[in-house]
Amino acid sequence: MSFKFTEEKFKEIEEVLDTKFKKRGGQYRAVLLNTERGRKLIIEIYPDMQIGKKIGNLVSIFTPYTHSQLHFCDGFVASDVLEEVTFFAEFKGHLSGVIIERQAGCSIFTNVDAELLSGDFTQLAPEVMLSGIALSLTEPLLEKKAKE
Repeated sequence: MSFKFTEEKFKEIEEVLDTKFKKRGGQYRAVLLNTERGRKLIIEIYPDMQIGKKIGNLVSIFTPYTHSQLHFCDGFVASDVLEEVTFFAEFKGHLSGVIIERQAGCSIFTNVDAELLSGDFTQLAPEVMLSGIALSLTEPLLEKKAKE
């Protein structure tokens, strides 16, 4: 595992999501509230934790309606313009991502063929196109990881 969550990376996430992480043991926890839309989202990040027989980063998302996890998080893209952070994990040419919005929204895309990220989106069905476009922000980081 080459990606590491550092204090600087947590600050970058905090700035985009307009929140603060609180450290408790090996866990970093932040709460996003959107009272206007009645949303609450909790994000917990566990850097370098034991996941089965391996060590990896775990990102957990809690809302009033769901609990989702991204195992072996390989990195993130924080976008001030989009007001969101995309956490991603790649495994054997397939990508999973959790997108957290500043407004306490969350989207999840799993097992997306990485080739879709750089393909011609106009040739895809709209249902497939959305995942490719949403995760395409991660492509430069995936290329960097492949070179390492």
